Amino acid sequence: MTESSTPYVLILQHAEWERPGRIQESLEEAGIPTRILTILDQKKPELPKASEYCGLVVMGGPMGALDFDDYPGLKAEHKLVKAAVEASKPVLGVCLGHQIIAAALGGKLKKGKEPEIGFGHIERVNRHEYAPLDSEGMDVLHWHNDVISVPDGATVIAKTDVTKVQAFAYGSALGLQYHLEVSPAILEQWLSTPAMVEGLKKSQIKKIRDDFAQKDACIHRVADATFSAFAARCASYARALAN
Repeated sequence: MTESSTPYVLILQHAEWERPGRIQESLEEAGIPTRILTILDQKKPELPKASEYCGLVVMGGPMGALDFDDYPGLKAEHKLVKAAVEASKPVLGVCLGHQIIAAALGGKLKKGKEPEIGFGHIERVNRHEYAPLDSEGMDVLHWHNDVISVPDGATVIAKTDVTKVQAFAYGSALGLQYHLEVSPAILEQWLSTPAMVEGLKKSQIKKIRDDFAQKDACIHRVADATFSAFAARCASYARALAN
């Protein structure tokens, strides 16, 4: 494989404000190029060859993971996820992406008992190298309603009382229902995007901003560990593609 065809990490984005943030930062620090695609509205999107990318990231978004009628490109995303996991290619999903991974691999999707928006504590269920968490868990940023049950053979890593699967691993894939990727700049974009704050009171928005300022140092540390580990697995896969 020539230098001009260096494998990259493919990032599937679903909304302008749902950016890869700290995920992309970790990949850049590891010297891994990225390519961002949005294929939601394309029934038969033109996709890269499997040999061109060494990892797959599936970002969040306001739609449902099974909204195929409104977003036909989601079917292609499910196929990409399944093929990547079958090839042991590193896969990372956040929020909607976490749900897409679960559904693509045989898990179930349903509405949660109530939305989780803002900061809340996750409890570690199992240790896993893909998602480093201290035994006491941590406070993280939530912004979702749908929840999943894991596919057979998956390992549940974290949970809350409202959402029994906050993080899981399956083969080469990691799904995170919560948002470690959000930087201060991305949070401010979210808080100024009507679709994100619809139904929230000004006091709730202020609390999210204040909580972020208080908790971001811890979140940033865990994000770096999680996404650096993902980047390392992508780099290893890229080396295998080159041989």
